[in-house]
Amino acid sequence: MVSVGADVTLSCPRLNSDIDANLFWIRFIPGSWPEFLGGTYSFDFENNDNEITHIKAKQAPETFSLYISKVKESDAGLYYCIKVELLILTFLKGEFLRIKGTEPNITAIIQHPLPDLVHPGNPVSLQCSVLFNSQDKTSPMDHRVYWFQAGSNKSYPSFIYAHGNRDNECENSPEDHSGRKCVYNFSKNVSASDDGTYYCAVASCGVVLFGNGTKLDIEGSNKWDMQKTNTAFILLCALLMANVVVIFILIYIIRKKACHCSNDAVRGHDDQQIQQRDEVSLVYTAPTFTNRKDPKSKRGQKEKSEAVYSGVSGLGID
Repeated sequence: MVSVGADVTLSCPRLNSDIDANLFWIRFIPGSWPEFLGGTYSFDFENNDNEITHIKAKQAPETFSLYISKVKESDAGLYYCIKVELLILTFLKGEFLRIKGTEPNITAIIQHPLPDLVHPGNPVSLQCSVLFNSQDKTSPMDHRVYWFQAGSNKSYPSFIYAHGNRDNECENSPEDHSGRKCVYNFSKNVSASDDGTYYCAVASCGVVLFGNGTKLDIEGSNKWDMQKTNTAFILLCALLMANVVVIFILIYIIRKKACHCSNDAVRGHDDQQIQQRDEVSLVYTAPTFTNRKDPKSKRGQKEKSEAVYSGVSGLGID
């Protein structure tokens, strides 16, 4: 890290034994194409200065150096020294150059704790103290303060309030006589949905700093969650018992129908057997033949014969 206007020298090792190698300095700034800054041979070579505005690449004893004079903020980035030998490319050195600019002179952000439990409907005052180093004249004390809430059922903190930049909230810090202290208060009437952690955030010099957070516990919120859990458990048990009763009823109906069908089948089979038995038990007696004369028949014609059964009786079968 260097300050604006300073001079910087970046060095890369150079070996004379690498006769076929070439060395290059390139710069990579995120969002831009890599930039060529200079190149040379591995062996000693004169008149090889490569200068791009205020950046110069030059050989030095056993090194290949990059000189940056009067560093600007736009010089921040990644600087690489690359060796190319035949078809082999090797990264010899890498440096990240960071330019030191104005930074916030905030020394601490203090959030004060609240009582263990707060009753719903009661007012609550959240307090945030911001300490500055007033001896640092290079960094301004301009800032803004914001409040964020991170509830137990929320993935990300949500913005809820912003303070204005008022000087009457700042005074010399009694904890540090060389510093300055600004105290910010945020009050509200809480409800069960306000349960969670509240963060004080301070924005200064393009940087946002967060405090350690203040936990707010609302009385009854945990009981309400437990009550909802118990209710869901009771409903689940009732649904399970109803399913069991329905299953038993269905089993009873199915078994009853199956038994009725079985009895009908047995009864039909018995009737069929009785009918067959009755048909088999019939016994016919021997026929008796008698001659009957037809008065209208002529003499000489034969008499007709007809068979008459004397009776039909049933043979008893046990």
